[in-house]
Amino acid sequence: MKRSGVADLPLHGGRVPSWLAERMTKLGTGITEAIIHDYGTSGFLSRLSDPFWFQALGAVMGMDWHSSGITTSVMGALKRGLAPRANELGIFICGGRGRHSRNTPYELRRLGERRGFDADKLVRTSRLTARIDNNAIADGFQIYLHNFVVTSSGQWAVVQQGLNDATGLARRYHWHSVTVRDFVTEPHTAIFGENQGTIMNLVDSKAQPAQTALLEIAHERPEKTLQAARHLKLPAHHEVRARDVDLKRLGAVLAVAYERELHDFAELLLLENLGPRTLQSLALVAEVVHGAPSRFSDPARFSFAHGGKDRHPFPVPLRTYDESLKVLRKGLDAARIGDTDKLDGFRRLDRFVETVEKNLEPEADLKAVIEHENAISPSLDGRSVFDDEPRKTFYNPRQRSLF
Repeated sequence: MKRSGVADLPLHGGRVPSWLAERMTKLGTGITEAIIHDYGTSGFLSRLSDPFWFQALGAVMGMDWHSSGITTSVMGALKRGLAPRANELGIFICGGRGRHSRNTPYELRRLGERRGFDADKLVRTSRLTARIDNNAIADGFQIYLHNFVVTSSGQWAVVQQGLNDATGLARRYHWHSVTVRDFVTEPHTAIFGENQGTIMNLVDSKAQPAQTALLEIAHERPEKTLQAARHLKLPAHHEVRARDVDLKRLGAVLAVAYERELHDFAELLLLENLGPRTLQSLALVAEVVHGAPSRFSDPARFSFAHGGKDRHPFPVPLRTYDESLKVLRKGLDAARIGDTDKLDGFRRLDRFVETVEKNLEPEADLKAVIEHENAISPSLDGRSVFDDEPRKTFYNPRQRSLF
């Protein structure tokens, strides 16, 4: 058992408006359900434990692509959306931010009573991971968010985040109860981190054998600790820049959405009557569900599904967002009664986009893409936290080529 990933993020304030929070809850729930359907709860925990995938999930849900707020908003959305179906799906999320994080032991004990888990063991593990990241390694970050996720089979993951007042950064820590190398077969890349100071072992020396493996981290130098984990570092700038995005990957998504022959075939894969803008979003949602670990090295790319609440790279297109939710939900509902064609279409779409990327190698013109998205934003009820109401003007259809 070891920390599976770390993310360093610019600290952002602000709030998540209700119109976005409600959609994030629906989309996060749908994506989780699709992953569990094809890969099981262990597959979901594996993804949740990867800082790059987690950031991509927040971006595809419409949050600010590099913000520390992704952690709070994504875990909050997942907890709200999955709670009513926790027993059915076999996934339980405890804890949260601030006072909610302190409720984690109580929630785990209640869960243990209902499900027959060893609640005391889970509580000890929860406290131990928090103490290691908050106290045992003196890197200047104080934990203010702690989520403990456990499956019906007893596997668990921890997502927690700390604040460094001196640097204005947040650091997110990911843990998994099993040795997680990847989603399928590829090994994680080892990333070195900077030495953040002296290690202080402040963890109970009488921990049970199951905790011993966790304690080993407290005896290692921080740079060695980060070597063993996926380490994501995001920049402070708000706008999405070309160096933040793999332009060939984005170009493949846009080609599938807007090139007539490719669009027709991709539409057939999903058995839907889809416009290009919705297909663009669904292709990125499909990648979040089915993509290999190496596909998430540029999480900013996933903000081109549903934009960002701060208008970067463009306002959240509410009509497209709702259409994406509709298509995903139809596939999930059909799969529940045994008809998997629509849900399988997401897997086929993901593979098709990757094939286009490899064989045609289209490269997106990032400036043109963002100009296009801002131009059509009013027609799609584009909205941000800076808008009281969606704009109602119409766009000029003249635009630059997207790729």
